[in-house]
Amino acid sequence: MVAVALENVSKVYGKVPVVNHLSFAIETGEVFGLLGPNGAGKSTTIRMLISLTEPTEGKIAIAGYDVARSPVQVKQNIGVVLQQTSVDGDLTVWENLEFHGRMHHIPNAKRKKAIAQWLEYVQLSDRASDLVKTLSGGMKRRLQIARALLHEPQVLFLDEPTVGLDPQNRRRLWEIIRDLNSKGVTMLLTTHYMEEVEFLCDRIGIMEAGELIELGTLEQFRAKYGEGLVITQKGDRIESQFFPTLQEANQYLDAQPDKTGMMSRESNLEDIFVQLTGHQLD
Repeated sequence: MVAVALENVSKVYGKVPVVNHLSFAIETGEVFGLLGPNGAGKSTTIRMLISLTEPTEGKIAIAGYDVARSPVQVKQNIGVVLQQTSVDGDLTVWENLEFHGRMHHIPNAKRKKAIAQWLEYVQLSDRASDLVKTLSGGMKRRLQIARALLHEPQVLFLDEPTVGLDPQNRRRLWEIIRDLNSKGVTMLLTTHYMEEVEFLCDRIGIMEAGELIELGTLEQFRAKYGEGLVITQKGDRIESQFFPTLQEANQYLDAQPDKTGMMSRESNLEDIFVQLTGHQLD
């Protein structure tokens, strides 16, 4: 069953195409990673998916609802966690969730129970009466997740959810994401951390210049582009050469008369990303 579907979606600002004929689907219960260098069209794609921007052409469906024709139903079925802090610092933790719950017309008894449940889940129950501006960055991000889940959405959009967080808080959010997915929540994740995608995502889409240039699992990428890699440093440049297996990469390296500045290892997602786009995410 498909949770998110894009069919030939394009977005043009003025005469400048930002997203070009984008088509892919996210299965129910899947964690899908959307990657791309700055300017690739990821943010515009997210804005179209969450109904903040209308596509110039094409069709988007979320949880079976057409985004253009049924925006209210779409919003009832999605949760959004943006990289920017979007909770109100002058309200308490509880008041932020109370306001969100009322906006979604959740009945009083159900709303109070849900707020208590999600605050406990993100380990903020003891901060319920505190002003949000007194929370750490990691706590604010966990509050954003609790708010996004309060109305029980089917699909959760996570736009760089761990940016700016320390390693401990990043790992805590990873645990939350993995646990939510085990409960059946479908997710679309954008991030600049490659290890995050490798750890969390079932499938990966890579965008460049508004187009989807690769789609699949990390295992499929490595099988296609090579599981072994030889890296050579030449001055201030690093060159990479892929091989079908690590053994073949090692054999190539062993055969070189001068191995200065050279090493072999298994390929990873960042290697493939750079190979495809010519950019590193940061």
